[in-house]
Amino acid sequence: MRVTIPDFCLVVLAGAAKSGKSTFARTHFTPAEVLSSDADLIRKRLAARRLTVVDAANLNPEDRRQLVAIAREYHAMPVALAFDIPASICQERAGRAVGRRVIGNQCQLLRDALRHPLRREGFLSEYRFRSPQEADAVVVERRRLRTDRREDRGPFDIIGDLHGCFDESIALLGRLGYVVERGEQAAGGRFRVSHPDGRRLIFLGDLVDRGPNSTDCLRLAIDAVAAGAALCVPGNHDDKLGRKLRGRNVQVNRVLARTLKQLAAEPPEWSARVAEFIDSLPAHYELDGGRLVVAHAGMKEAMQGRDSRTVRDFALYGETTGETDDFGLPVRHEWAAEYRGAAQVVYGHTPVPAAEWLNRTICLDTGCVFGGRLTALRYPENELVSVQADRVYTEPGGRRVAGAGGAPPPLPPVGTRPAG
Repeated sequence: MRVTIPDFCLVVLAGAAKSGKSTFARTHFTPAEVLSSDADLIRKRLAARRLTVVDAANLNPEDRRQLVAIAREYHAMPVALAFDIPASICQERAGRAVGRRVIGNQCQLLRDALRHPLRREGFLSEYRFRSPQEADAVVVERRRLRTDRREDRGPFDIIGDLHGCFDESIALLGRLGYVVERGEQAAGGRFRVSHPDGRRLIFLGDLVDRGPNSTDCLRLAIDAVAAGAALCVPGNHDDKLGRKLRGRNVQVNRVLARTLKQLAAEPPEWSARVAEFIDSLPAHYELDGGRLVVAHAGMKEAMQGRDSRTVRDFALYGETTGETDDFGLPVRHEWAAEYRGAAQVVYGHTPVPAAEWLNRTICLDTGCVFGGRLTALRYPENELVSVQADRVYTEPGGRRVAGAGGAPPPLPPVGTRPAG
């Protein structure tokens, strides 16, 4: 059996005395990774983003629920390994060290727990071993989280929200020095993107909605990612589109309806490819040894390099206060004003008049679809490059957005360094 676990997770061993848990832990994990049920030590390791194994009986449902809660607190995946070894074998191994009745009761407790999937208790994956031979034959394979690209040093050109502004996207790529080949020239796709200096793109999500050409913005990103010329994280608009294409029940507002109409003009397999692409995207990326983090709506320090539903929701939507403004829109919590992390966080989502550094964070959504600019950050140079929108494609709904209702604001300063 192959047991595949994330390289950052909380592994919970469950089983009776002498079921082989400790031997398994010594075989597959380092001594530093294996703890008893000391909650404080577990929290310290998870806070430091360290894989942690809890070697205890864990037969009480409340004990398992507490461990799942701790894992969620630190955005770590809880994984259960259940040693469902026959009581007779455990009793034989124990000799007189542990009473036969105690071991029998423990084995029954585990069997009771396993009548239903442990996922019901919050475990995201579970494995069950029914014999010593099965446990001995296990191969433990650690996989990196999709968010972890710390070995990828760049250089990158990080681009803010496209929102269907395809012409401006091509113009910005030209200013950044990229060569974009189209149609028959681009073998294997509609577009082939390359840079003479080997630079790569990072799209910050919200490729679709509001603008005139969501289809080609999607094609550009999908082809570039497939060819290794780009990375991409999803935006909330992309996520909603993906859920709709997979048949989920989502509210189709006018901006999504416009995108669906554009996609409907394409062959049916195109929509399937779009849905698959959006599904494949991690919520955020940790890059360049942890010095750079990219996400659509930003990423708090405690969430960086982790993967959970809470982390994904923050990456897509940011954080709201629970209040609404005069236009009925949610009031967003200014997480960047409180950010003190070492990594630079580059994001989009909330349109701003100009891209400016705040506590080593910068928002690149300069409202192109509202008549503002499409902005990129060259990394590691930290230079800003922008192009002006051809026109106002969508009115900003009363919000003050770059370029809306007047002359565009001046370009942000080039080459400015992040504070801190």
